[in-house]
Amino acid sequence: MNRFRHNLLQGGQGMTEYIIIVALIAVAAIAVYQLFGATVRNQTAGIAMEVAGKDGSNAVKAAGDAAKKAEDRAKKADANSLSTYNNQADAGKQ
Repeated sequence: MNRFRHNLLQGGQGMTEYIIIVALIAVAAIAVYQLFGATVRNQTAGIAMEVAGKDGSNAVKAAGDAAKKAEDRAKKADANSLSTYNNQADAGKQ
């Protein structure tokens, strides 16, 4: 009985650690998407237009502009803290 209980507790501990790691990865993915979201959307639009046989240069240029804005925002240490978290939702809307 004691061995079963010990194994059950270890399995629960492993699952808890797994959930914490998955949550941290999700938070990091959300932060990256907020920072580079506009860039990714514009690059995807440019690729889709080129595949469709249309000129996607405007979307590619918009992706470059959004990437520059994201780079500038990432360099501002005072703008990227938990005290400005609510304002960071606008960062992905370059």
